[in-house]
Amino acid sequence: MLIDFGDGFVLRHAEPSDHAALRNVCLKTGDSGKDATAREDDPNLLGEIYAVPYRVYAPDFAFVVDSPEGVAGYILGAPDTPAIYARMRDEWFPRLAAKLRDPGPDESRWQRSDWARYALHHPDFVYPEVLHEYPAHGHIDLLEVARGRQIGSRGMRYMLDRLAETGAKGMHLQVSPRNFGALKFYGTLGFSLLSHESLPRHTAFMVRRF
Repeated sequence: MLIDFGDGFVLRHAEPSDHAALRNVCLKTGDSGKDATAREDDPNLLGEIYAVPYRVYAPDFAFVVDSPEGVAGYILGAPDTPAIYARMRDEWFPRLAAKLRDPGPDESRWQRSDWARYALHHPDFVYPEVLHEYPAHGHIDLLEVARGRQIGSRGMRYMLDRLAETGAKGMHLQVSPRNFGALKFYGTLGFSLLSHESLPRHTAFMVRRF
């Protein structure tokens, strides 16, 4: 246990046995913080893209929030964005893509989880020069039962401290522009919105120096 949040909620390092829980939390929060189950036809792909590889490739910065009902969230980080992206592109994504059909580039023909299948076949990791001042990045998702308890803020501050100890100069986060709660939350932690022509417009980028 790393942090005791009270009422049976604790922060601990994620283990290989948590992969199913990581996938579940990612799915249950995958629609801008809301449940994406009805949107996806493959319940595992969100977690296989955005959660499990961080436990595999950056285990020192992969944490889960345990609750009396089981894993209720995760906080994941990587101090070296280009390094983890390279391993995901060269190792993780090809292994998954080999088992899935490529739906092709015509988005008008995509259904349900086709966007994720396409992303695995054609990975596009965003790390232009404007983000190089913020080489760490991460993800946090909490189920409803874990919200409103300061778990997110305390857990993220713990993650920020651990990442800063590696010597990384700063951290960036990708956030859905529709997730207003997340944007406000990151602002309270000292993150600010970064705008630049090299960044895709469909995603908001929040940055913070250490």
